[in-house]
Amino acid sequence: MKTLIKGASVLLTDGSVKETDIAVDGEKIAKVGDAKDFVADTVVDGKGKFAVPGFVNAHTHASMTLLRSYADDMNLMDWLQNKIWPIEAKMKKDDIYWGAMLAAVEMIKTGTTTFADMYGDMEKVAEVAIDSGLRAVLSQGIIGVAPNGEEAAFEENKKLFADYHGAGDGRITVMFGPHAPYTCPPDFLRRVAEAAKERKAEVHIHLAETKGEVENCLKDYGKTPIALMEETGILDCGVLGAHCVHLTDDDIALMKKYEMRVAHNPGSNMKLASGIAPVPKLLKAGVCTALGTDGTSSNNNLDMLEEIRLAALLHKVDTLDPLAVPAMEAVRMGTEYGAKAVGLKNLGTIETGKLADIVLFDMGGAAWTPKFDLVSLLVYAASSADVDTVMVAGKLLMEKKRLLTLDEERVLFEANRCAERISAK
Repeated sequence: MKTLIKGASVLLTDGSVKETDIAVDGEKIAKVGDAKDFVADTVVDGKGKFAVPGFVNAHTHASMTLLRSYADDMNLMDWLQNKIWPIEAKMKKDDIYWGAMLAAVEMIKTGTTTFADMYGDMEKVAEVAIDSGLRAVLSQGIIGVAPNGEEAAFEENKKLFADYHGAGDGRITVMFGPHAPYTCPPDFLRRVAEAAKERKAEVHIHLAETKGEVENCLKDYGKTPIALMEETGILDCGVLGAHCVHLTDDDIALMKKYEMRVAHNPGSNMKLASGIAPVPKLLKAGVCTALGTDGTSSNNNLDMLEEIRLAALLHKVDTLDPLAVPAMEAVRMGTEYGAKAVGLKNLGTIETGKLADIVLFDMGGAAWTPKFDLVSLLVYAASSADVDTVMVAGKLLMEKKRLLTLDEERVLFEANRCAERISAK
């Protein structure tokens, strides 16, 4: 399948913008430039559109869309222990599937093309990725202290890797997903690290999200969560660390040493009052720092453009430095750095030879006028509602705001049905 995106304003790798064509052959970009001689099966009119790399949501819990607005304005552990974990225990495989389907609708419509997900029954989320056409990095959430449940979850993660790593025409990657140091003791983490190394798999884990987590880790093990990960061998696997809010300079040095990557979740961290991650420090140290939404019960949406904007603004006010995270750096966190963070190469920029995960924004609205700086407009003025067309691996998932792979009306009906069942007393 060959597709030509003709005459779009294209965001190039150096941050500049050029009005030109994008020729797509199969799943890859064949050319960025004048492609008048390219014979395409499908031509997409790019006039008045801003072409950017697809957004990468580096940390979320897709099926938690069923819990949107269920529990808000609470601190993390109260929220988890008294509201979220009890209702999650009622969720069945059907709920996981339709919750992830609802997430897929929202992600495609807001320009996300890749998502890194951690939850239970992840084979159902893999099915959603295959059905929707999205790119997914999946890990089974493993609670290492669950009564009689930790071994089952551990085995499910192994099976997920065996069954789905590389599935969906290569769009699915599988990681191991130990939940956090406070739910997975060191000996259990060592076993996870060994299993991951055997399979050459990487690890997705929540780390240093709250002050309390760090204080308890120091009390119990005499180490910060990051240092504990080194001791258990987790850092040897290649790690995507979600949150990483409360870090020491020694932590950051360790993260750099092991090429650990961070999924920064500004919206969730603000809403749960977890704190502000030292993103400018991480970026300056050369630690790959991406963006995630976290789950929709703590955000409460999957809007990656909102996270890009929050990242650009939050660190300016935190450091009192308007240059802390410039607009283009925030975009890279949501695209190029995101791809690297979730372990995907050949992705995250619009250039020849890269995978064709591309989003077109319609620049016809008032928020895009006048057009002095398109990157600035994208970050500080635009809305995800301006997403017009979405492509993943050369396949159109949405064109002119019309979903092509999903039945939105059916998904909303099924998601409401599932939410009513699990919330019934």
